[in-house]
Amino acid sequence: MLEWLLALCFVILVVSIWPGSKYFCTESQRDALLQRFGILQQVAKGKTERCVSEREGSDDAQSACVGALTGEKPRTVALICKPSALANYLLKHCWTFSNYSPCVGWTWRASAFLQSVYEACWPYESPVQFVRDNLQLSDDGLVALDWAVPSYQKRRRTSSHSTSPVLLIIPNSFGKITRNVLKLCEMALSHGYLPVVFNRRNHNSCPLTTVKLQQFGDPADLREAVRYIRYRQPAGRLYAVSESSGSGLLLSYLGECGSSSYVTAAVCLSPVFRCQSWFESGLCWPLQGALVLYQKICLSRYRTVLAETLQTDTLFSSHSLRGLEEALFCQPGYPDATPAAPTGNGCSSNTSITWDAYWEHNEPLRDVDEVAIPVLSVCAKDDPIRGDAQSTVPLELFETNPHFFLLLTDRGGHCGFSTQSEGNAAGAVGAVGSVAASNRGMESHGINWSHRASLEFFRATTDFFNAEERAKQLASRRRGLGGAAGGRVFRHRSVSTCKRVPACSHNIHAIYSWQRSYTR
Repeated sequence: MLEWLLALCFVILVVSIWPGSKYFCTESQRDALLQRFGILQQVAKGKTERCVSEREGSDDAQSACVGALTGEKPRTVALICKPSALANYLLKHCWTFSNYSPCVGWTWRASAFLQSVYEACWPYESPVQFVRDNLQLSDDGLVALDWAVPSYQKRRRTSSHSTSPVLLIIPNSFGKITRNVLKLCEMALSHGYLPVVFNRRNHNSCPLTTVKLQQFGDPADLREAVRYIRYRQPAGRLYAVSESSGSGLLLSYLGECGSSSYVTAAVCLSPVFRCQSWFESGLCWPLQGALVLYQKICLSRYRTVLAETLQTDTLFSSHSLRGLEEALFCQPGYPDATPAAPTGNGCSSNTSITWDAYWEHNEPLRDVDEVAIPVLSVCAKDDPIRGDAQSTVPLELFETNPHFFLLLTDRGGHCGFSTQSEGNAAGAVGAVGSVAASNRGMESHGINWSHRASLEFFRATTDFFNAEERAKQLASRRRGLGGAAGGRVFRHRSVSTCKRVPACSHNIHAIYSWQRSYTR
């Protein structure tokens, strides 16, 4: 019902916006107009000189720019990072970074708002099916891990001896499985990955067995889920991709766990970095109203049991994302008592914390200096959800931290990144109108650019680390120290042993007690 309501709002927006769009010129038309007055050449020349000066500047504040800044064609994507050997390797081997052609002209895919709504709300007939593992946590709560498998595969379970890499996908913080997530699972399967989607408590039909809900940036549940994934697939490397506001959970986990995260590399698609200000400023009315309504619908089935610890009248009468988050976790009805350390109790706590104290323990970038793996963020300047790039994207983080890389595009919306080839394929599929043609179009031309860039980033970072390890082993042999140091080396991982606790039921995997021994 909610999807039909959002689809109706989408149609109304198209009908109301499209007639007035002819009075506004596109970016290419604006560039042609500026070119007549000799302005565009000066702008492109200034951009070129600025990129050259940044390349020749100091290592502490330098940005690697990707794209053609010559002639009348401005750049469409830039790689912003601190200069390093890995950055040079990515520039050399990731051709997708500089091969982005966004949709322009008279098409709805050129609108940042419309393509963002389309990717978030429009249904998608995916050939991928999911096998769910309900994981019982240490406090008797449940989270769900959905393993993506092709529809034609007869064997639904993957062997624990498989060496295929695992791709952990973290959806948005509201639990909505979007087209973006489904297409990412489809593409990951075609490239040999084992995609698994992490669902928080009460998200995506995951039952709520306790009155505790997961806070925005509390990585405790994700940490236990990662340990279970490592137990089930011990031979495969682990990669992580987060979508939209779900990047807050991934960044919190990487910062809190540091070099013991078990993750080789991570990608954040259209992340929200400054989450407190994002909740406070709020979205435009239709989007914020739809997100608040979606959360209320998910929580309404547990209204009676939540009334024991929450002020449900305040919760279900909230009209903003901030009001809903405060009603769930800050407990304004209780006396103000800020805890000395993050407890992660959420709505089960008998004391309340202030709004600012809540974000001290949930802001995604609070432990960003502890991140020990490469993290790629893919953002668009015209993102209508995140807001203005100058105030919402921490450019200084990417210019000073060697572990963080930013792909910043001029166009793309929020988790959209529609390309000209994708638009042409969609038009051809619409003309044919068959399911088989739709599948062929998605496989040949409809691959999302951000997904292709993410998988290419994983491949390049893995190849770079493998080459580094081989070079170190070769150097040690030349010094007469080889032999003992041979064998496989895992970067940014710690060795752990496990002892299984009997499961509670056949479909609920109990938590394992872990005795962790760290090796440096």
